Amino acid sequence: MSVREVFGFDPSYSRPMAAQAADNLSDRVRERLDALAERHRALSEQLEDPAVLSDHRRVRDLSIQRAGLAPAAEGYTRYQALLSEAAELRAAVESGADPELAELAREELPRLESEASQTIAGVKAALVNAEDRGVGSVILEIRAGTGGDEAGLWARDLFDMYQKYAARKGWSVETLDLTGDASLGGIRHVVANISGEGVWSELAFEAGVHSVKRVPATEAAGRIHTSTATVAVLPEPEEVQVSIDWSEVDETVTTSQGPGGQNVNKVATAVRLLHRPTGIEVRMQESKSQQQNRERAKRLLLARLYELERQKVHAARTEARNSQIGTGQRSEKVRVYRYQDGIVADERLAEKFQLRDVIGGALEAMMRALLEQETTRRLEAL
Repeated sequence: MSVREVFGFDPSYSRPMAAQAADNLSDRVRERLDALAERHRALSEQLEDPAVLSDHRRVRDLSIQRAGLAPAAEGYTRYQALLSEAAELRAAVESGADPELAELAREELPRLESEASQTIAGVKAALVNAEDRGVGSVILEIRAGTGGDEAGLWARDLFDMYQKYAARKGWSVETLDLTGDASLGGIRHVVANISGEGVWSELAFEAGVHSVKRVPATEAAGRIHTSTATVAVLPEPEEVQVSIDWSEVDETVTTSQGPGGQNVNKVATAVRLLHRPTGIEVRMQESKSQQQNRERAKRLLLARLYELERQKVHAARTEARNSQIGTGQRSEKVRVYRYQDGIVADERLAEKFQLRDVIGGALEAMMRALLEQETTRRLEAL
C-alpha cells in the first residue's frame, strides 16, 4: 500500500499551512500564477459556449491563447497538489502516532519535494513566456535594404525561408501586400500575416536587420557583396485590444502603383490609411478588390498601433526597473548569413548554424536557443 493510499490524499484538497510554509514562491509570482490559472479557466469556459463555438475564427484564437497558458496553469495545479501531499507526509512524520506510517512518509517525502521543485521550475519558465505564446497571429514585414537589386533578391529569399518554416510548424501564411522587382524577380517590400500556435514567441526574434554575404547574381567578377533586408514582426491583436477612433483615420483610394497589368494601373483599388493622431500610414494594393485592400490595411494599422502602445509600456517598465514579465526589445542587427562559409551567425548566440538548413526553413535549433536564452533572462528578472 502506498503512502498516498494510506493517507487518502486528495489533489483537490486545499493547501494546509505546512504546505504553504514549504512554498518559496514570491507573492508577486504567485499573484501572476493565480491570475494566469484563472485566465486559463475562463478561456476553457468560453470554448464551451455555443455562441463561441459557432465562430471558427474565435475558436481558433481562444484555443491558441489557452494552449499558450496551459503549461504554466496545469503545472501550477500539479505543483499545488504536490505541496499538499508533501504537507500531509510531513505532518505524519512530525506526529509520530504511527511509527510505521511515519517511516513510509519519511522515505517518500524527499521524492515529492524534489518533484515539486522541478515542477515549479518548469512552471516559472512557462510563466515568463505565456503571454507571448498566447499571441497566435503576427504581421511580418520585409523590406529590401542596402545592396540594390541583390537586396531585393535577398528579401525574396528571406520571405521564402519564413514560408518554409511556417509550413514545417503548421502555421498559415497570407500575403497581404507585395511589391516586386520585375527585372530580377526580387522583392522590394512584402507584408504577410502568419498565424498559428507559438508564432509570436518565435518570430519576434526575427525583427531587425538581416545581412547576407555572397556573390550576387548581378556580379560578373565573382566578388562577394554584403546586402541587407529589414524584418519587422508585429503581434496582430484582436480589434478590441486597441482603442481606435476610425473618425481619426483618413482613407484615400487610388490606382495601384508598379507593374501588374491594366487592372492594377487603371482601376482605383489601392487603399491608403493615415492615422492622424500618430501619423502612422499604411497602404495596401496587392488585391484587385478595394474591399480586401481596405480590410488588410485596417489590420496592419491596428497591428502598428498595438505595437506602438506595447513599446510605450515596455519603455515604462524598463525605466521603472520593476522586472515585470514582458517581451524585451531585441538587437537591431540580428543575423549574418555567410554563403562563402556555409554558416549563419546570430548576433545573440555563440553557436553557429548551417546555412543550408536555415535557408531551407529549418529554424528550429536557432529558435530553441534564442527561446532558452530569453527565458533565462526573464527568469532572472522574476
